[in-house]
Amino acid sequence: MSCDEIEALRLGLMNTLGTSDDAVRRHAEQELGDKLNENTPIAALAGAESVAELQRHLDATLVDLEEEVATLDSDDPEYAYTRGRLVAVRDAERSLARLADAGESFLDDLGDSHHTLHEVFPTEE
Repeated sequence: MSCDEIEALRLGLMNTLGTSDDAVRRHAEQELGDKLNENTPIAALAGAESVAELQRHLDATLVDLEEEVATLDSDDPEYAYTRGRLVAVRDAERSLARLADAGESFLDDLGDSHHTLHEVFPTEE
């Protein structure tokens, strides 16, 4: 059983945040194995370098995962686990959206601060 989407998201998020935890990276890379070398949403997600890329590639992995769930019979031994992965990835998608929103809000706040500083301390140009 593999949580490819979550491990790929962890790798992509590490890239985006500039986090270098070698043990976590090695574990995720080991779990994903050859999937990192394929031309798939999983590989793209693992290699993402921006939040926008993370969101785009995570959405593509969700489409693939939804298709996988749709093809399984409910009595298949993998069905419950695969549906669980789908729930976990959807939850991760919501968390990533909150992270993106927080980043955008922070960017807006910086713009407001910059504008306020120039109101209080006008520059001569």
